[in-house]
Amino acid sequence: MTGNPMIDPLSRPMRDLRISVTDRCNFRCAYCMPKEIFGDDYAFMPKDQLLSWEEIVRLARLYASLGIRKIRLTGGEPLLRRGLPELVRMLTTIQGIEDIGCTTNGLLLGQQAESLYDAGLRRVNVSLDALNPELFGHINGRGIKPSIILRNMEIARETGFEVKVNMVVQKGVNDQEILPMAAYFKKLGITLCFIEFMDVGNDNSWSLQRVVTKKEIFEMLGGAEKLVPAAPRFPGEVAKRFRYKDGEAEVGFISSVSEAFCSSCTRLRLSSDGKIYTCLFASKGYDLRTLLRGGATDEELLAAIRGVWAKREDRYSEERTEQTASMRKKIGMSYIGG
Repeated sequence: MTGNPMIDPLSRPMRDLRISVTDRCNFRCAYCMPKEIFGDDYAFMPKDQLLSWEEIVRLARLYASLGIRKIRLTGGEPLLRRGLPELVRMLTTIQGIEDIGCTTNGLLLGQQAESLYDAGLRRVNVSLDALNPELFGHINGRGIKPSIILRNMEIARETGFEVKVNMVVQKGVNDQEILPMAAYFKKLGITLCFIEFMDVGNDNSWSLQRVVTKKEIFEMLGGAEKLVPAAPRFPGEVAKRFRYKDGEAEVGFISSVSEAFCSSCTRLRLSSDGKIYTCLFASKGYDLRTLLRGGATDEELLAAIRGVWAKREDRYSEERTEQTASMRKKIGMSYIGG
């Protein structure tokens, strides 16, 4: 059974669930998993600490009964977790879930596209921060060329996927790639979403001086002369979307730093080891895995989930300062998912 969504104390409904299926990744992007910290000997979670597919689906069903309508699979890099199509297949059977997407770096997308599509996945967001081969190889920390990711994106499109691209923009790092990226994906008719560099976790050396704002990027793209606002597709949509006046291609902006959207945030996150977080910038989560493996009933799990959402007052991005960004301990992006 599904009913009206739960509402938090700031009148925000529970609508979107981000599910991290692994804390591992095959990239070492400095803004997420800097290789100086996540070296070859880094100890990731052992398998028995990760939620099983059955445990994830059980929780997803409970969330759906409380108002969740959209699920996004994330990581780490979700395509590294074996058997991901089976999870997708199980999630598609849940009453009330209207949309399932996946965020990936795209390195394994080509070889898994067909099995994921057959399982019921239809949308993927691919993270790509530059078209320049040397720069992109430096950003991903592995020397991976963008041509590999672009080819895998094309395979996904040929398979039938709706593909979108996410670009994290950092001043002095890849801001010179804004216009080439925009032109390239406009020509392909693929939506490109520019993401302001955020202080997720405590390992990415964030500073306000490295943020290229939505306004700055918008003006670089030609501003109102070339872009017109696109209507939101659903309540709580994170990206502000614009359509090119001379075509149907779109660009989007996720402006957590310069134009915070805490007041309309409908998201919560489930980590791969079974903790729930009510904010991307959270310091701590609530452990559901112990309840799951301790024999808790659905009613007991629902009570725990309701209790967390009923106390949710997160509005970190609206309150962010340079000091809070540096002093507050926050969970890492590779653990909680983007």
